[in-house]
Amino acid sequence: MGHFPYENSILEHDPLVLGKKKLFSRLLLGTGKYSSLELMRDCHRESGTEMVTLALRRVPLHLTAEQTGNITAFIDSGNTTILPNTAGAHSCLEALRMAALAVEMGMKFLKVEVMGDVTTLLPDPVETLKSVEELRKKYSSDELFLMVYTSDDPVMAGKLLKAGADAIMPAGSPIGSGRGIQNISNMKMILEIVNEKVPVILDAGVGCASDVTQAMELGMDAVLLNTAIAQADNPLQMASAMKHAWISGRLSYLAGRIPKKLYATASSPELDF
Repeated sequence: MGHFPYENSILEHDPLVLGKKKLFSRLLLGTGKYSSLELMRDCHRESGTEMVTLALRRVPLHLTAEQTGNITAFIDSGNTTILPNTAGAHSCLEALRMAALAVEMGMKFLKVEVMGDVTTLLPDPVETLKSVEELRKKYSSDELFLMVYTSDDPVMAGKLLKAGADAIMPAGSPIGSGRGIQNISNMKMILEIVNEKVPVILDAGVGCASDVTQAMELGMDAVLLNTAIAQADNPLQMASAMKHAWISGRLSYLAGRIPKKLYATASSPELDF
């Protein structure tokens, strides 16, 4: 961070702002399902990501990364911000305990995940909302920037915003499903409800680069994905594809698309000049 890694000058003046942090990359990645930690590290570098999410239960509490050889040793802390998450929590109480651990470790960001079902891995809306309300009572946004994983329900997005979420992270489809955005209309409504008050980040369900481009063209502020890269036949190549996908989608969104019409419009004039 601190330097602009892309060639396009438009993006140089269009950072992703998360609290007091500015990121050039709008691609956030996960850390699971890779065949090796070395491959994970290389894919992170190839993608250009500047923020990766990591389950708090996977972070060592007593030993350094070098001592344990664990996952944190393969994350470039100099150029990457770790986004701890509460994956594994199934209640507000569990999420609060994990959040306290993140604060104790000096973390400033937290991805709030409270799962309601082990089969679909969709969030529990009641416990998620309760978690955000309780966390906001304890910590200001400067103390803990809350990025909240939710379903694609526009009403819940509004409630989370009101409760104090610093970023809304709706699922395009179930985690690891690779189905992309299943309900584009709901995503548009979420964007309208949030109305640029906080970032909206697509989280879960991405299968290929076009899913990322579509999300960015809709006006999403960023995309978080993991399986689409980690489980691809060629993860490094897919990491590169995802980098170019968000850049293409963001530039397209900023450029402004033409309106959709029922009938054709000639691209050439009827009369010669």
